[in-house]
Amino acid sequence: MAKYTEFAKAALDLVGGHDNLSHVTHCATRVRITFKSKKATKPELWNQDWINEHMPNLGCAGVVPKSNQVQFIIGPNVADAYHEFNHLAQWDPGNEANGGIVTDVDDDEVHDWKWRLNKFGNFVAPIFMPIVPAFIVGGIILSLKNLAVNYFGMSTDSGTAQLCLAMFDAGFSFLPIYVGMTLSKQLKVPEILGMMLGAVTITSRFASGVVTDFLGIPIYQASYESTIIPIVLGVFFLAFIYKWVKKIVPEALTFFVTPLLVMIICVPVQFLILGPLGNYLSGYVANGVSWMGDHLGFLAQPILSALYPYMVMFGLDKALDPVGIQLIATLGYNNVTSTMGFVSNICIGGTALAVAIALNNKAQKGMVNSFGITALCGVTEPAFYGALISRPRALIGTAIGAVCGGLFAGIVGLRTFVAGGCPGYLTLTFFIDQNGGLHYVWMAIITAVISTVVSFVATYIIMKRDAKAAKDIARIKAEEEKAKEELAAVQAKSN
Repeated sequence: MAKYTEFAKAALDLVGGHDNLSHVTHCATRVRITFKSKKATKPELWNQDWINEHMPNLGCAGVVPKSNQVQFIIGPNVADAYHEFNHLAQWDPGNEANGGIVTDVDDDEVHDWKWRLNKFGNFVAPIFMPIVPAFIVGGIILSLKNLAVNYFGMSTDSGTAQLCLAMFDAGFSFLPIYVGMTLSKQLKVPEILGMMLGAVTITSRFASGVVTDFLGIPIYQASYESTIIPIVLGVFFLAFIYKWVKKIVPEALTFFVTPLLVMIICVPVQFLILGPLGNYLSGYVANGVSWMGDHLGFLAQPILSALYPYMVMFGLDKALDPVGIQLIATLGYNNVTSTMGFVSNICIGGTALAVAIALNNKAQKGMVNSFGITALCGVTEPAFYGALISRPRALIGTAIGAVCGGLFAGIVGLRTFVAGGCPGYLTLTFFIDQNGGLHYVWMAIITAVISTVVSFVATYIIMKRDAKAAKDIARIKAEEEKAKEELAAVQAKSN
């Protein structure tokens, strides 16, 4: 029996079985299951006490049920749980294009700004999370190459250095193709069309300046390598055109006529309108966020770092992924979103370790310790949902550590040079600059130490004070009960 078989059985039962499935995916730590009807799900799914009692025994650190989606928090082994669920449920992701229709939207749910942010985060996550490993691999390889060139005498013209650059290019320069694929999947259109649209924009023929016009209309000359917004605009337009063309093309001809018409329409529009518009917007996004980091970083970083755990809690952190990627692509560094995640994740780890020390139960102590170490490495959901959310006062220690670590990060202007998720102690190479310099690495280490120590000490003090207060309350109650018993005994004798 596979490790997550029992989890898969429980999850499938809670969401109402195979017939109620609409979409199944996963991010870095969570299995995300969208269902057709909330009414078909089990009541236990919405009972947090039942979830807390039963799901941790199945390898699930927490459950976040939302409107028509539930997120099962697994941790680093999320891919194993995802594949086991699909196997047990006999769920083919290819079914989603035809059968993944939500039939019962919760009309009684308030569609406020939090609901809209949740919907946005749930839409964005499947677009960017699958391609994050490519960023991480490419970025770390580039960082190691820079280190080797600057400190170990490797020639920049050597085959090894060039191969490292090729791996970086593969992970980052082809971003329009990757986003074209994942966004097309989200919009329920053939992924190959989105990939082809992205590929056209970075072909050597266009990049070399040979393509200058279309039917005499000048084409704006720009580089679309490593860009996001241009291809996002293009794929949304492609999805609209695809669905329109499907309606007018006879079914017998759709296999080759539909993609032909779609690309004939979309490619010129991409080069003439959407690509230039996307590049224009990309510049504004990057400059705006950079300005915030440069001018408000001293004050913004402590606040953002303290708020970040709650962004993760509500799934809003995924909405920040495109911003971070765009900053790296446009400016070459990220001085806002990556640093706040770095500080926050480490503080959660320090807090979890302090909670573990304060616990008396050996089994719980060992589990929470593992959660803390995992969080220090960048994966915080097990610690947050499995140990901290049930101890809200411990999160005060997290906030204190985040403010202190974020304050230092803001003062020194901490920045990363690699786009990637799960920032923590294992991602210190993200802070190596383009020239192999280690200045920001040392600043990151100091930031991490401050964040770890302050969050640990603050949480430990809070837990000890709470434990003492609990003992005092228990002692007072015991004394009151004893006094009542003595009074009752005296009254009984007098009667």
